[in-house]
Amino acid sequence: MQLFSRLMPREGRFFDLFNQHAAFVAQGGVAISELLHGYNDAQCREGGIARIGDLEHAADRVTRETTALLHKTFVTPFDRDDIHRLISRMDDILDLIQDAAESLMVYDVRQLPPEAAHLADLVKICCERVQAAVGLMSSMKNAPSILALCQDIDGLESDADRVMRSAISRLFREEPEVRQVIKLQAVYELLETATDRCQDVADIIEGVVLENG
Repeated sequence: MQLFSRLMPREGRFFDLFNQHAAFVAQGGVAISELLHGYNDAQCREGGIARIGDLEHAADRVTRETTALLHKTFVTPFDRDDIHRLISRMDDILDLIQDAAESLMVYDVRQLPPEAAHLADLVKICCERVQAAVGLMSSMKNAPSILALCQDIDGLESDADRVMRSAISRLFREEPEVRQVIKLQAVYELLETATDRCQDVADIIEGVVLENG
């Protein structure tokens, strides 16, 4: 069923909003990766945390606009609950990226093990895949590519889970300072949960494609 091709112009605004939000998600992924790779530079630290906060606030505005449009639109491009879940889970990704960045400042983390940057890189790639999948949603002709991207995100989330478990295991074996263990474990878990939310987005998109393709 060529559902998306028969949409009225106004209804197409949903896809514009999805794309705007997904762009912020992808930028957030880049920002957290750059922050953790350049963490020893104080200027990079402060600028990176501020940048992520700005992206999260901008994405919040898009989320509110999407919710408002949902209330005003009689015929939506796909199920209303899926629209709400999609924009909400995308918003969760940036919330978690911001939480991870701010926790570094709140916990006064001075040094980061390499696993933290590795996790941030996986978050970045997941976010880029989310943006790519969202950008293809306006046409069901893109279904195979969308589903392939969703599978990529699933695999990346599994990779992040393995990296997190390994990193926490090494912390407990090698880090003598208990407070440092607690701080870094929290950061690792926030980063890994960001990839979980990317997978949630992929699951929602996959469901929409399979239902409407």
